[in-house]
Amino acid sequence: MSITKHFVLAAGGTGGHMVPAHALARELEQRGHRVALITDARGAKIPGIFEDAEVHVLPAGRLTKNPMSWPGAMKAILQGRAMARQLYSTFRPTSVVGFGGYPAFPALLGAFADDIPTVIHEQNAVLGRVNRLAARKVNAIATSYPEIKRLPDSQKEKVHLIGNPVREEVLAIREEPFPPLFEDGIFRVLVTGGSQGATVLSEVVPKALAMLPPQLRRRLQVTQQCRAEDIERVRAAYAENEIPAELATYLPDLPERLGWAHLVIGRAGASTIAELTAAGRPAILVPLPIATDDHQSYNVREMVEAGGARSIQQPRFTAKEVAKQIQKMALKPGSLENAAKAARSCGRPKAVQELADLVESFGGAPLVEPMTVKAAAPTRGGTVAGPAFAKDAG
Repeated sequence: MSITKHFVLAAGGTGGHMVPAHALARELEQRGHRVALITDARGAKIPGIFEDAEVHVLPAGRLTKNPMSWPGAMKAILQGRAMARQLYSTFRPTSVVGFGGYPAFPALLGAFADDIPTVIHEQNAVLGRVNRLAARKVNAIATSYPEIKRLPDSQKEKVHLIGNPVREEVLAIREEPFPPLFEDGIFRVLVTGGSQGATVLSEVVPKALAMLPPQLRRRLQVTQQCRAEDIERVRAAYAENEIPAELATYLPDLPERLGWAHLVIGRAGASTIAELTAAGRPAILVPLPIATDDHQSYNVREMVEAGGARSIQQPRFTAKEVAKQIQKMALKPGSLENAAKAARSCGRPKAVQELADLVESFGGAPLVEPMTVKAAAPTRGGTVAGPAFAKDAG
């Protein structure tokens, strides 16, 4: 007989935190468990995830370097902690799982106060700020890379190398062969990075592709994600050099595009690298220079050392350098195929199952179905805010 457990997932309102939380929620629900999400107003509005889930919005104080902001941040954190504890008193979670981001902190503080087992998941190769604050008190730390910076030595016995969960559509690519690449055949390039820092990709990549030798340039077929303010300028640049290009601010069929791509150019965010390594696609990656603790530079190291990617720091990310790297990968026979295999070797395709196994291992299960928090009016789709959260959900 399967035993139903209750889990609370807490994640900040960006895709990097929310997407792996959503993947875990789906896996736990498929195993017959109940899941509730704690996030902020921004996270509750991300389309395509948690649309039919029980979602609770609570305040999340942001601790900045400015001491003037600390009193307000602490007030919000303590308010969020009290709200989380009210949810726990009725939902009675088996464990609370934090995925980073400021909303996860009060949720974890509430779990510590109520002696509820806790797990944190770190998507990046540098332990994030909230996860650093919580690391000493949690029961387990799930990581995505073999080496994690800013992880205290005293906490390393808690570490479980899990990986970063990715979408099922991306995992399906892993079982498919690398797309055929013939000497005179189409060479498909996928350029991603539609939110943070995409402008530099829009400025450099079209110029770099225009610098390629004619025999390679005429084989190109480009799909590029651009910011809305850049898209017409990028379109004109490709048209001027007669390079076929499909441009969009959002690519809903990104997994399909990734499956057909011979080369990906993008940032080095945790989700991007997880999908590249799960699918097995070679890449040229540009770490975001303003990323906290320069974590994108560390994210890309494993893939680069394996031979699955080339990393170019943004000051060196010029059209000339990109064109040189593309030629090295595209014109040498077998280079892209070998890089794809190397990228695939870094993938952790069972990340979501292993993360679910880990969180299931903590705590018992309620013998009687507990009373759930009475839902307020839905904020979107199946998203609700419990009474303790209602005044902050708007």
